[in-house]
Amino acid sequence: MQNWLTGIDLGGTKTEVILLDNQSNETFLSGTGLSLTHKLRTGQQLPAHAIVENARNGDPQATETLHEYLEHLARGLAAVINLIDPDIIVLGGGMSNAEQLYRELPAKLPGYVFGGECDTPIVRAVHGDSSGVRGAAWLANT
Repeated sequence: MQNWLTGIDLGGTKTEVILLDNQSNETFLSGTGLSLTHKLRTGQQLPAHAIVENARNGDPQATETLHEYLEHLARGLAAVINLIDPDIIVLGGGMSNAEQLYRELPAKLPGYVFGGECDTPIVRAVHGDSSGVRGAAWLANT
């Protein structure tokens, strides 16, 4: 895997974007991405929910993989916070079920946002990992 570090300038706001083999953040900030990252780090193929559970139970390899995931997520969300200063960030999809996101992510964000402070709440979507499907169904009926 080859890492590329690039800077982008969006309306005078510079941000750092890490591309892995020219893939977008969305490729790696998902359950599939967590599983791939774990396989690349350890050689062990596990589903995301198993990695999250293993990390919760203190497995050092799973903990390190989840830590790397959280760092990438913090950088990605910090770019959003720096650009549009949202009132709240709502996480959906399968990874939104990982309690570690809501415990550990808020402490990581200040290291990546302008001014070193961040009070933007990060919450789970009301319908959890079904939010995207529900939204798609709603749009199909409109």
